[in-house]
Amino acid sequence: MSGQSMDLYGQALLDYYNGEQNAMIIMRRDDGFSAELPLRVFFARPAEFSHIEQLALEMCRGDVLDIGAGTGRHSLALQQRGLNPYAIDISAGAIEIIRRNGVSRAECADIFKFNKGIYDTLMMMLHGIGMTETLDGFTKFLHHARTLLRPGGQLIFDSLDVRCTADAGNLAYQKSNIRKKRYFGEIHLEFEYKGIKGKPWIWLHIDQETMTERAHNAGWKAEIVHTEAGGDYLARLTLP
Repeated sequence: MSGQSMDLYGQALLDYYNGEQNAMIIMRRDDGFSAELPLRVFFARPAEFSHIEQLALEMCRGDVLDIGAGTGRHSLALQQRGLNPYAIDISAGAIEIIRRNGVSRAECADIFKFNKGIYDTLMMMLHGIGMTETLDGFTKFLHHARTLLRPGGQLIFDSLDVRCTADAGNLAYQKSNIRKKRYFGEIHLEFEYKGIKGKPWIWLHIDQETMTERAHNAGWKAEIVHTEAGGDYLARLTLP
């Protein structure tokens, strides 16, 4: 995912942060389906965190790299727990908000090019693992992540098995992906904000079985920490 793909997202976050409480960004899938995404969901306070978010934060230890930190809400919560996270995001607008919110260490960076420091925990929340885009991208990320972790380190993330749905449109999209020789959880999208369309991008939702197999093949131990009925799950990958 390029920084240009996320420019509209960053601008929308900034507008909301600066007082446009009704700011709304549109996500449009390549089959024509579109949905409005209220920006307020990215500004939830700790008391509003999901069960998966709460579990993930409890699991964090040592030096933490918050990848795709968004508005920095998880990094800020970790700071309040006495940790010293390093927040990175590819969106310059998101990083501006993170810094203004008081996260002490934050940088605009592409995780695939990031090589600063060694950590005990890598964290990617709100389906942030999706930025790896494809199954091959996921494997590539796992190899890179090894270079950022100390021995015994952990990678914590949540994702979604998109097959856990009764929505006819979503099921049809999955079948279309398979016909196109894509993985069924590979979602092709673009943002639209205030009438401006961004560049297309891809977001990966990886099911538990495929994730576990890919992780094992890349030399990781995979643990499913928590699963929800709607297909969301929290995973913890560790290095031997």
